[in-house]
Amino acid sequence: MSLDSLREALPAYAKDISLNLSSLANETVLSDQQKWGAFVASAAAVGVPAVVRAVEAAADAAGLTPEAKDAAKAAGAIMGMNNVYYRSLHLLSNGEYKTLPARLRMNVLANPGVDKADFELWSTAVSAVNGCGMCLDAHESELKKHGVTASQIQTALRIAAVVNAASRVIAAEQALAA
Repeated sequence: MSLDSLREALPAYAKDISLNLSSLANETVLSDQQKWGAFVASAAAVGVPAVVRAVEAAADAAGLTPEAKDAAKAAGAIMGMNNVYYRSLHLLSNGEYKTLPARLRMNVLANPGVDKADFELWSTAVSAVNGCGMCLDAHESELKKHGVTASQIQTALRIAAVVNAASRVIAAEQALAA
């Protein structure tokens, strides 16, 4: 499935999502690696098979390297764990948990295999999908240290939002068809 076929699979009530997918695919605020990595990481975070396949096909066609694609998937994986853990710390009223070491492996954060700023951008997108404010703040702070602009960060957030919405619509339609 391609991005165009994903757009065509969206029902009429999701026309805005389809149009947003198209405009974000043509977005130039981010480099192609940053943009397609954000698409891949966001799709991996939601995990709807048809959307994952469509996004990966589009990323491959756009020239996203296998290393960058793996790093984007790694951002989806590691943030899937971290977003639950750190969101829980934030939500718990007992501050004692924040003083304890996480004791979770996170080696990929130190050596993601791509530019650190790109990995942070993808981690930010996934943190938006997973709703972890603590992680969003931490990654946005790192991105600012790397000179990433608010417009670039917003674009990654927009990609995350639209991929999430497309995934939810496709999953809902597949549930109705089953």
